[in-house]
Amino acid sequence: MLLYRSAAWFAKGLREYTKSGYESASKDFVPGDLEVQVPGRSFLVTGGNSGIGRATVIEIAKRGGTVHLVCRDQNRAEGARGEIIRESGNRNIFLHIVDLSDPKAIWKFVENFKQEHTLHVLINNAGCMVNKRELTEDGLEKNFATNTLGVYVLTTALIPVLEKEHNPRVITVSSGGMLVQKLNTNDLQSERTAFSGTMVYAQNKRQQVVLTEHWARAHPAIHFSCMHPGWADTPGVRLSMPGFHASMGDRLRSAAQGADTVLWLALAPAATAQPSGLFFQGDFLPGCEGAQDPPSPDHPPLHETRIGNQCPHTCLLLGHRPHRLKRRN
Repeated sequence: MLLYRSAAWFAKGLREYTKSGYESASKDFVPGDLEVQVPGRSFLVTGGNSGIGRATVIEIAKRGGTVHLVCRDQNRAEGARGEIIRESGNRNIFLHIVDLSDPKAIWKFVENFKQEHTLHVLINNAGCMVNKRELTEDGLEKNFATNTLGVYVLTTALIPVLEKEHNPRVITVSSGGMLVQKLNTNDLQSERTAFSGTMVYAQNKRQQVVLTEHWARAHPAIHFSCMHPGWADTPGVRLSMPGFHASMGDRLRSAAQGADTVLWLALAPAATAQPSGLFFQGDFLPGCEGAQDPPSPDHPPLHETRIGNQCPHTCLLLGHRPHRLKRRN
């Protein structure tokens, strides 16, 4: 079944997730959707120093938004911030250095952030694909700690900040690769089977979709969404999937093309007309005239994310030692 899922997904990807798929879809985009200015609105973008995150930040900055970059590497982040300011002409770009695989560091960051800043839009863009099993200092598998637990802790901690503002949104950059994975809450640390970084990453991205659905139900004042950016030529893809990157070559989308749906969900007034909690990919083209009906959380590729009445907090606790999440002052 996994082989069939993977083959069907790859065939779909060649049609829809490549540069040619984007160029075909973009013919039907509604340009006015992104002809907006957002001075006075505050955006937090994780991993905003490179790839899709950087492309997202530049476009938001050009439209007057205040942007907070949450990055791990100080030197690279400072260099990116300077480039973004020069390219956009917007100096309201702020840098925060946080290890998103460390829940304690995230809690500390949010405690400081909410004392000084407002927030209208959170964009969970940062992620990692470690191809050999690696544990954090807290004993957590690195991919899970960053892609799932880090997103969970950051988003949950910032929800009270977002709820204070008008038209708050949370966008999580997931992946179409999650469509090849059933949700597995019995092995969140990837200890029970042979380790595959690609499959662990896909499982993490499935988990992000589940969290998005639950947040949407629990916090109706905030518009939640997650999306697949397509197959884009980014530093992360080059580093983590060199074989795929080499084989696809110039068929890959640019980082700016990969950021298009992120920007639509973060900026366009039309985005919040869609139900909260959805996953956006090739089947539904946001901002298109005559677009198909958007997928619901229960449409066939997503129905296996369902965990019934089980709270996502419970599922996450299956994957780590609870005491390690306690805040330390």
